[in-house]
Amino acid sequence: MANKRHILPLIPLRGISVFPGMVLHFDVGRKKSIAAVEYAMSSEQLIFLSYQKDILTENPKKEDVSKIGVVAEVKQILRLPDGSLRVLVEGLFRAGMTSFIDDEKFISAGVVKKRDIPCEDMIQEQVLMRKIQKLLEDYFNLYEKMNPEIAASMLEIEDAGELADITATNFPLKPHERQIILEELDVRTRMEKLIALMENENNIMEVEQGVMSKLKNSLDKNQRDYILREQMKVIQEELGDFESGQYEADSYRDKIKKRNLPKEVVEKLEEELAKLSRLSIHSQEYGVVQNYIETVLALPWEISTEENSDIKLARKILDRDHYGLEKVKERILEYLAVKTLSEGPKGSIICLAGPPGTGKTSIARSLAESLGRKYVRVSLGGIQNEAEIRGHRKTYVGSMPGRIIAAMKQAESNNPLVLLDEIDKMSSDFRGDPTAAMLEVLDPEQNCGFRDHFLELPFDLSKVLFVTTANSVENIPAPLYDRMDIIEISGYTEDEKLNIAKKYLLPKQRKENGLDGKMLKISDSVLKLLIEGYTRESGVRTLERRLGAICRKAAKEIVEESKTSVTVTEKVLKQYLGGRVYLYEHMADENLVGAATGLAWTQSGGDTLYIEVNIMKGNGKLELTGNLGDVMKESARAALSFIRANADVFGLDGDFYKEKDIHIHVPEGAIPKDGPSAGITMATALISALTGASVSRNVAMTGEITLRGRVLPIGGLKEKSLAAYRMGIRKIIIPFENKKDFDELPDKIKNEVEFVFAKSIKTVIENAFSEGGYGWNLSTLSF
Repeated sequence: MANKRHILPLIPLRGISVFPGMVLHFDVGRKKSIAAVEYAMSSEQLIFLSYQKDILTENPKKEDVSKIGVVAEVKQILRLPDGSLRVLVEGLFRAGMTSFIDDEKFISAGVVKKRDIPCEDMIQEQVLMRKIQKLLEDYFNLYEKMNPEIAASMLEIEDAGELADITATNFPLKPHERQIILEELDVRTRMEKLIALMENENNIMEVEQGVMSKLKNSLDKNQRDYILREQMKVIQEELGDFESGQYEADSYRDKIKKRNLPKEVVEKLEEELAKLSRLSIHSQEYGVVQNYIETVLALPWEISTEENSDIKLARKILDRDHYGLEKVKERILEYLAVKTLSEGPKGSIICLAGPPGTGKTSIARSLAESLGRKYVRVSLGGIQNEAEIRGHRKTYVGSMPGRIIAAMKQAESNNPLVLLDEIDKMSSDFRGDPTAAMLEVLDPEQNCGFRDHFLELPFDLSKVLFVTTANSVENIPAPLYDRMDIIEISGYTEDEKLNIAKKYLLPKQRKENGLDGKMLKISDSVLKLLIEGYTRESGVRTLERRLGAICRKAAKEIVEESKTSVTVTEKVLKQYLGGRVYLYEHMADENLVGAATGLAWTQSGGDTLYIEVNIMKGNGKLELTGNLGDVMKESARAALSFIRANADVFGLDGDFYKEKDIHIHVPEGAIPKDGPSAGITMATALISALTGASVSRNVAMTGEITLRGRVLPIGGLKEKSLAAYRMGIRKIIIPFENKKDFDELPDKIKNEVEFVFAKSIKTVIENAFSEGGYGWNLSTLSF
């Protein structure tokens, strides 16, 4: 093969080098390497072995293998049960790689034989050989387990190049050091490099022997474990054999030096690193300590993101992502303005409270974008264990940090926006109360040193902007509620839902279903019908699902019938979704006696509430039906007591309650009803039934009544007003104390509906009855 180029199958060797004259066996597991061995056995049994520079590279390229290797003869192969091969080879001669051919089956290489460059000065050659033999003798004396026959045969070699090769094969050198010797063709230089490596190795052996001698003299056999650890430490330091945690500890120390960590954190890490360096990598505690160190280093102790203070940009982002919600946007912009003018207000913990589907979570995401902060969502729904918030102590098996620290790790900054979603859904059990743990998280006076059980270190949460969401603030414990700035998000009006559907939901659903504006057309009138007849909710989730159903059916129709577009009309809407699911009640055709229209708030928005009263001969029995709660039953009794106290004003017999049975009914008995807002409606219906005066059909009312006839304030005015407006009512009686809520109503409602502000039942009677009171002397009412 002299001076000729041959193409031979190539095997990249991981962690070993083969020298000429060397016989060894190794395992082959990679598919291409197996194919290369099989090809060699089927031809000349010759194969080219080259050192792979990075053992982790699975599919090496030309630059990943050494250019100088060894042509070897395959002597024997053994197939192992796992499909790999055990190969016995004998190195023949050095060869240089001239080409690298990687096909689908295996890797081949063009190789040419490389000859040794002999030493010109024979005296110098003999000096170097004797030096190698002397170092071999020193090594044999230090390493007592060396086979004396092998030692004697190595000392009798007369060829300088062969001596260097055989010595490098049997001497404990690292793989890359052996490759250095293999690649050196100049025999003189090869021996010089080998001598330097051997001297270093012998010095290490001497240190090891010295350490062992000292340890044997100073320690008894009860300290055997300590001896082994010290021995392993010395071996690791001198040979680079990283079987203990010292190597990992040093790498972690390098990471610590690059960080500007708090002093207390650095001291704690140093304690853990000292412990890690004494442990074996096979120890169970090793993984616990390593996991703790990596968790601490992964936290953004000193890493912050630059915060945006451009209010105009923030307003643009909020308006882009959300329609309406002006009160919420204004509060967010106020926070940003204060943040700009000061160093950062503490205690700015916002709670977005409102019905499902009103955009609470998406508002938080938009706020994070407008502020330039990282966004992390933490779901608190269903959490029952305090450890979910504070974490588990690291001594427990499978311990981990709590959700707050995990969120900081995910955010990779110490000033993110953390959304604590569904904070009203937490509960407690025998393992602790998570709401109590949240007190420290959300308290600006305490969270600057929040201690997670896993970390055992104070973490500063004061730079974090916490935003919480809740459907019902009544379920939030009072101490936790006190730490939050509540922003109420009421339901959307029909006009707001229409605009949200046109600008956000419909384009989104078109895109998700492969449609565009030309392929699917829906008019505003059809969208209004969809909103009113097929959804009844405060938010828009059901509306989005309905639009998704329409888009899917339209896509199916376009594909099946080869249409270019679909226009959704009322007829098509009914075909796609069926008949109307919800029917809103309409205003009565005429004024009624013994019936009044009230207003109610539900989870899905506002609704009208008819209250009917029948008077019958009897013995004073009061019947209440319609699945009423305790509060509404008490309101009915309070209204009746007020009428009894003022019977003469309404021209009633003072003993009417003894001779008549009264039945108060609220339709739709399958639906539970409760709340302190039906008192004046019940009183009006009772007065109408007892006196025969008719109640105006164009009037709706809401408010609680006291025994003295005062009208108390209510909640949910916006939703209730919208329900009355949908019904066609243009006059609404509300408590005087709700006048502040009137200013926040939509302009369309305020302009088209007359609102009457009532301090007492007198104002209610004057406006509710069609004849304005039927001549009753209301000035004599007792309040």
